[in-house]
Amino acid sequence: MQTWTVPTLNKRQSRKRYWSFFWRSYAIQASWNYEGQMNLGFLYGIAPVIDRIYGDGTPASLEAKKDAYRRHLAFYNCTPQTSSFVLGVASSMEEEYARNPTSFDPNSINAVKSSLMGPLSGVGDSFFQGTIKVLAFGLGVNFARKGSILGPILAVLISFVPAFLVTYYGGKLGYTAGNKFLTKLTKAGIMDRAMYLVTIVGLMVIGSMIASMIGITTPIHMGKAFSLQKTLDTIFPQMIPLAFTFVMYWLLQKKVTTGWILVICIVSGLVLSPLGIFK
Repeated sequence: MQTWTVPTLNKRQSRKRYWSFFWRSYAIQASWNYEGQMNLGFLYGIAPVIDRIYGDGTPASLEAKKDAYRRHLAFYNCTPQTSSFVLGVASSMEEEYARNPTSFDPNSINAVKSSLMGPLSGVGDSFFQGTIKVLAFGLGVNFARKGSILGPILAVLISFVPAFLVTYYGGKLGYTAGNKFLTKLTKAGIMDRAMYLVTIVGLMVIGSMIASMIGITTPIHMGKAFSLQKTLDTIFPQMIPLAFTFVMYWLLQKKVTTGWILVICIVSGLVLSPLGIFK
């Protein structure tokens, strides 16, 4: 496979990249969709890095750029403020893959993204939505009720300052630490083992999302002694959500569009719920 020369960034270019992670992470939900959620926003965030890597305009570079674009159309969902860190890590991995395409597995890039989504979303949503926003607007409302202009000013400042620091320095840390970490892994020859572990973590995150986000149960029972849902839970908890997820995955593999999948889900719910099969 062809290797690519990744341009070295000077201080000014590095700062420009960190600001790119900052601003583009705030636009990550602008093209939210049911199929990939924030995937288009993530592609928008990492596109300048990909364009810089494969920017010589040759047919080979254009094909490599297409592959990278397709790679980042995978499902992605994370707190916008912490997404800059993921953008930084993914950017450093894209550069490493461009330098060493034979020894670096590109599938590991999405594996790392998947493994980071859950922890960063849990921390980010709890901190920004459950703590900072409540504190900022609770304090702001108290001042505003007294007629003080400090109300809206404090609400905005308390909300913005932590978000600014986490978003900017998160992107910087993700990119710089990611480069150093990947260099160490490559030199030590343990990249495959590390990516295997990251893939496992990513699958665990997807599994937990299925169990927590898909709430399908069955009310079928026979008398007071037998409940089908309780029996299924003793065999395999969350069996029905997992089965429906596999059905949706199968439909996607068959190139069924997201619109038709939504129609199937809605019609199935309208038919099966009144019949007492699912709830």
